[in-house]
Amino acid sequence: MTHFGTLPDGRKTTLYSLVNAHGARADICDYGAIVVRLLVPDREGRLDDVVLGYNRVEDYVHATPYFGAVVGRYGNRIAHGRFTLDGRTYPLVINDKPGGVPCHLHGGTVGFDKVLWTVRPSPAGPRQSLVLQYVSKDGEEGYPGNLDVTVTYTLDDDHALRIDYRATTDKPTPVNLTQHSYFNLKGEGRGDVLGHVMTIHGAQVAEVNAGMIPTGRLLPVTGTPLDFTRPRIIGERVNDSHEQLRFGRGYDHTWVLDKTSGRMALAATVDEPESGRRLEVLTEEPGVQFYGGNFLDGSNIGKRGQPYQHRHGFCLETQHFPDSPNQPAFPSTILRPGETYRTSTVYRFSTNAPRR
Repeated sequence: MTHFGTLPDGRKTTLYSLVNAHGARADICDYGAIVVRLLVPDREGRLDDVVLGYNRVEDYVHATPYFGAVVGRYGNRIAHGRFTLDGRTYPLVINDKPGGVPCHLHGGTVGFDKVLWTVRPSPAGPRQSLVLQYVSKDGEEGYPGNLDVTVTYTLDDDHALRIDYRATTDKPTPVNLTQHSYFNLKGEGRGDVLGHVMTIHGAQVAEVNAGMIPTGRLLPVTGTPLDFTRPRIIGERVNDSHEQLRFGRGYDHTWVLDKTSGRMALAATVDEPESGRRLEVLTEEPGVQFYGGNFLDGSNIGKRGQPYQHRHGFCLETQHFPDSPNQPAFPSTILRPGETYRTSTVYRFSTNAPRR
């Protein structure tokens, strides 16, 4: 546990470390519940940090594209910054304008990524855990209801970082939490991710319009550059002229996962040939947003002192679908009093065999 910097209002922030039996480590800040560092071994056993981010909280406050944070109250976009629930329309903070179309993104101007979480006692046991809590007040960023959120990070000896989310509310409200780490399995600050090999266990994506809002149609990926049903190099088709890639300036879409709803299953696998690192993402969520770092532009200087350029990191954000409160055909994201929101995601790291 170390001091990580001071917020503009004078509050101190703290960095907590989870370390497993093999020396792998996750450093997590109470500001934004941010995964600041994640050190895992390569095929030779050498540890390196595989998530993008900063060395002090002041840089996260100043400018960050959600590096490593827990995103909420609603991850992804809500069209026109509003939704109707039980006959009442709720206007939300509008903080994004893709394609010139205003929307609400990742919980608003001050979402869960920009608040100071309270650290709670961790459960006793062989695995290292960190429990963070935040109470989002009724009306915050436009959302109804007081939402009591708990996020638990656990690092096990198999190099798996597990994230357990729990929330309750006193009014009906949309909830769609996700984790927004940017990964580079070569190591942060070591170049682009275009040579990584991606597999996504989803045969459809949520089609979006020019404003990156779902049309309601689920688009089959077969025969398109969105097809990762078998391993494909990320950079192989990222600049294709396909309309969906033009809208997102690359990959920035929700894949509909081929899994039983509510059951933990493998969503995606990423292999990095140089280091031999493999990332497997398992989740209970129905979708995963693959974002290829399309808007990184060198203005963010990372922990190694290197600028994060175009596509120097990728995100795999497990979640329900964007704009679900306005899309009746999508799985519901509405949490009601007396119910408990529970979902879990695992980022599991391993390596392939050494090169001959």
